[in-house]
Amino acid sequence: MSWGTELWDQFDSLDKHTQWGIDFLERYAKFVKERIEIEQNYAKQLRNLVKKYCPKRSSKDEEPRFTSCIAFFNILNELNDYAGQREVVAEEMAHRVYGELMRYAHDLKTERKMHLQEGRKAQQYLDMCWKQMDNSKKKFERECREAEKAQQSYERLDNDTNATKADVEKAKQQLNLRTHMADENKNEYAAQLQNFNGEQHKHFYVVIPQIYKQLQEMDERRTIKLSECYRGFADSERKVIPIISKCLEGMILAAKSVDERRDSQMVVDSFKSGFEPPGDFPFEDYSQHIYRTISDGTISASKQESGKVDAKTTVGKAKGKLWLFGKKPKGPALEDFSHLPPEQRRKKLQQRIDELNRELQKESDQKDALNKMKDVYEKNPQMGDPGSLQPKLAETMNNIDRLRMEIHKNEAWLSEVEGKTGGRGDRRHSSDINHLVTQGRESPEGSYTDDANQEVRGPPQQHGHHEFDDEFEDDDPLPAIGHCKAIYPFDGHNEGTLAMKEGEVLYIIEEDKGDGWTRARRQNGEEGYVPTSYIDVTLEKNSKGAVTYI
Repeated sequence: MSWGTELWDQFDSLDKHTQWGIDFLERYAKFVKERIEIEQNYAKQLRNLVKKYCPKRSSKDEEPRFTSCIAFFNILNELNDYAGQREVVAEEMAHRVYGELMRYAHDLKTERKMHLQEGRKAQQYLDMCWKQMDNSKKKFERECREAEKAQQSYERLDNDTNATKADVEKAKQQLNLRTHMADENKNEYAAQLQNFNGEQHKHFYVVIPQIYKQLQEMDERRTIKLSECYRGFADSERKVIPIISKCLEGMILAAKSVDERRDSQMVVDSFKSGFEPPGDFPFEDYSQHIYRTISDGTISASKQESGKVDAKTTVGKAKGKLWLFGKKPKGPALEDFSHLPPEQRRKKLQQRIDELNRELQKESDQKDALNKMKDVYEKNPQMGDPGSLQPKLAETMNNIDRLRMEIHKNEAWLSEVEGKTGGRGDRRHSSDINHLVTQGRESPEGSYTDDANQEVRGPPQQHGHHEFDDEFEDDDPLPAIGHCKAIYPFDGHNEGTLAMKEGEVLYIIEEDKGDGWTRARRQNGEEGYVPTSYIDVTLEKNSKGAVTYI
């Protein structure tokens, strides 16, 4: 089957067909381009979606570590990889299919144009040969008619008796001339006819078949190229299927990694305060005022009053416990995390110690590396100056000393909070309510009540004060017993002190015990000690919680 033999007279049809083939090729290239844009937009939207729902890395403390959250973040990572594979598909299609199609379409247009030009030139040459042959034929035909007329004229004059001999001779010469010209045109026509027939045979059996064969091969190559591009279009996606399958398997593994028990335990670890539940409320006997008789002596009345004070003190202490399990007043974050519950404070301190130990290990490794480099420089001075490493070594040693001090300080705080937690647990199991009362801020003689007239003031119990600091230092906010005004400014750089400006008004929550320091609080809840000689103190003697030491 050959276009040259079967379609020898269908030049215009082949022209249209080859143009349609190129148009179809470009149409498929346009389809691939739009598919590439879809893949690119899909990948971009997937990446934006992943970015939108990925956790913000602003603070590691706020990053949830529940298995369900970790699984979701793993799914997001797998989805991000999946988006990357869609980009790979788009790049492969753009390079292997679309780019190849556009280059081939350009070459195809050039080749088709060349073949069609050759076909038109061959047709034009054949037309020219036909015109030459036709002209010679017409000229031969015309000369034959002229010779025929000359023959008739000569015969008429030759038969005419009246014609002169000169007229007859002239007619004869004209006949001979026309006959000679007719013979020459006949030979010319014969030559042109033979040439045209040769060129026409060559045209339809050699030139055109060759040109049509080239067009046929070009069209078949176009079909093969389309087939290859169809295959490449599918292979571009088939290549990434194993990786996409791994992404999907990763999502399934992330889903299987969700552990509800572990998440529940993490909730406990995250929010456990370390406190024990509050004890039972004591019974308050208000009927003792009804049955008290006139004959009661001073001693019994004093005992009843004393018992009443103890009951109110106990209630006050119990009520003071309740806030631990509601919303704790938020104060400024302290370096030792004393504003947190014991269990959370222990976790924070332990976490900080671990981070400091890692930093210390890095600095130690750097010190060892610098020392080794220094030894190499000392043994081989041409490699470097050992003195140039001395500033870096000094800086590293300073960092090591600083980190060791920080670790020691945090370990001391950790030991303190672990000791408090253990001591609190031992005391909480005590069933003696009066013992619990005597471990408050003040002794029963110095406790405060709702009624200012029933205040009993006495010397503080040193043991009771220390027990309160041990148990309630990080828990219950102390009541204000007065206020003060700063006479001088104080920078408060030392730990536990409170900076103040001249003229600043603060609340007094603990008087000077003879060491020259007074405990104060700002309105925002920040507490600390200030020098007593720097402030002008005004105590509110009738305020709840006021204590006077005699």
